[in-house]
Amino acid sequence: MALDRIALSHFRNHRQTELRGTAQLNLLYGENGAGKTNILEALSLLSPGRGLRRAQLSELPGPDGGGGFQIGASLIEQSHESARIGTFVEPERPGRRLVRVNGAEASAQSLSEWLAIGWLTPAMDGLFMDSAGARRRYMDRLALAIEPAHARHVSRYEAALRERNKLLEENREATWLDAIEAQVSEHGAQITANRAELVCTLADELTALPDAPFAKPNLTYLPGGPTEREDLRSELARTRGRDRAAGRTLTGPHRDELDVVMAGSGQPAASCSTGEQKAMLIALTLAHAGLAAEGRPGVLLLDEVAAHLDPVRRAALFDRLRAGRAQVWLTGTESAPFEDILEEAAVWRVSAGTVEQM
Repeated sequence: MALDRIALSHFRNHRQTELRGTAQLNLLYGENGAGKTNILEALSLLSPGRGLRRAQLSELPGPDGGGGFQIGASLIEQSHESARIGTFVEPERPGRRLVRVNGAEASAQSLSEWLAIGWLTPAMDGLFMDSAGARRRYMDRLALAIEPAHARHVSRYEAALRERNKLLEENREATWLDAIEAQVSEHGAQITANRAELVCTLADELTALPDAPFAKPNLTYLPGGPTEREDLRSELARTRGRDRAAGRTLTGPHRDELDVVMAGSGQPAASCSTGEQKAMLIALTLAHAGLAAEGRPGVLLLDEVAAHLDPVRRAALFDRLRAGRAQVWLTGTESAPFEDILEEAAVWRVSAGTVEQM
């Protein structure tokens, strides 16, 4: 099963773009600024969340779209359309993203029931040197592709946490805090369980991958508080005075960390070379794509990934992509680095927001 009959209308610099005749491997090439990554971003919006750029809705419509845009794609199984999914913003409601599945209104969350979409972009190259918050968001995106309900727990946990901080600031009675802490602990424990399961299954998947040519990361999930619901609830009650003085909650999954070291050397990922960090990110992305594509169609978006690889690693990457279950979309400024897959891939040249199938 794969995406095909993809249509973009008034999205970024694409006024009207259609891509048909897709394959397992799909290549978009063209000059910088042509609109290649915009197509990947559009595909990433066929999943819950803000897409691979985490852009605001106001940034997405093209200059002639009146403040709205449309993205649509068909899920194709054995040459037949099994579903038509789409997301759009109407000019009269520019702050609300809408979703339709087979012509009927649906929630953004429901998109994860149809597709598991993952991506690797140059903006993620600094993940290991970024803040712990960036790595928590990374874990949550990966967890969502495997467990669609994860986003709901994160959203409700964050809302309850804000309410707890407000109640502490207002010095409200214990009964008010008891009620909100029950919500914090309920959703927090589930977030912790989902993240722990993600890291465990990713570690198992990484173990099965060969040691070369991509460096393998060893992952450790470091929870920011008690992992069981009642334990977390008791800890929140016990530390109210401390948290009130600090002006924020100091215990819970919003304090989690993902610890990453390079297998073999044991060197922290943040201290590794740029090339080693990129290789570990690729290994993580491939491992997760294998997990996410179990039970649902998988789509993997790789932006400018081949440009940073030598010929040996490029060939190894292409071999793994061929053997995987996900449909893959790659971008590059020229087709030469993709010579090994040109005969089997669907290829488009992108120029100034238009596409030409080659």
